[in-house]
Amino acid sequence: MPRPITQRASSLPALGGAAALTLALYFVPQLGVVARPLSLLSTVVHELGHGLVALMLGGDLHRLYVWSDGSGVAQYSGDFGRFASAATAAGGLLGPPVAAMFLFLASRSEIGARRALAVFALVLSISLLLWVRNLFGLFFIASLCALLVLLLWKGSARVAQLVTAFLAMQLTLSVFSRADYLFTASAQTAQGLGPSDTAQIAEALLLPYWIWGALIAAVSLVVLWVGLVSVTRALR
Repeated sequence: MPRPITQRASSLPALGGAAALTLALYFVPQLGVVARPLSLLSTVVHELGHGLVALMLGGDLHRLYVWSDGSGVAQYSGDFGRFASAATAAGGLLGPPVAAMFLFLASRSEIGARRALAVFALVLSISLLLWVRNLFGLFFIASLCALLVLLLWKGSARVAQLVTAFLAMQLTLSVFSRADYLFTASAQTAQGLGPSDTAQIAEALLLPYWIWGALIAAVSLVVLWVGLVSVTRALR
C-alpha cells in the first residue's frame, strides 16, 4: 500500500524550486524578459487591493488601469468617511503582502495551491469583464489569466504548487523593492502626477504621510511573517 504524501514532502520541493527560480531571475540576464511581467503582477494586485476594499466598504469600483511602465490606477467612489477613505488607500499598499501571505499558506499543499490559483484566475477574469479599461491592462491581465487557466488545465498539482510558492515570493520581494513609495507624497502614473496612497491616508487621518508609510511597512512585515512562518512550520 503506497504511503500518503505528507505536507512537508509536498511543499519542500515547491519552495526549493520557487527559491531557485527567484535567484535565477537576479543572476541570469536572459531572464530579464520574465522579470518585467512579474513586477507588473504587483501593480495588478496593488490596484485590485484598492478596488476590492472599496467594494467591501460599500463603494463602487469603476475602472482599473495598468500601464507598461509599472504604474496603475484604480478609480472608485463611495460615501466614505475618513476611516473608510484611509482604509481604501491602504488597501493597495497591503494588497501584495496580504496576497503573498495567502499564497504562502496555499503553497503548503497541492490542493490548496490549485484552489488559490483558481481563485486568482477568477478574480482576474471578473476584473477583465467589469473594470479593466486600458489596452495594455487588458492584454497583460488577459495573458496572465490565460496562463493560469492553462496551468490549471494541463499542469500537474506539483507544478501548480511550485507556481503558487513562486508568485508568493515575487509579491514578497515587490513589497521591499517598492518600499520607497511608502515614503513619498506624490505618485507618477501614466495619467500624471497625483498624491501617493500614504498622502491620501494622511489627508484623511492627519499625521505626516511618512508615519503612515512606516506603519504600513510594519504591518506588511507582520503579514509576510505570518505567511513565512506557516510555511516553515509545514517543513518541520
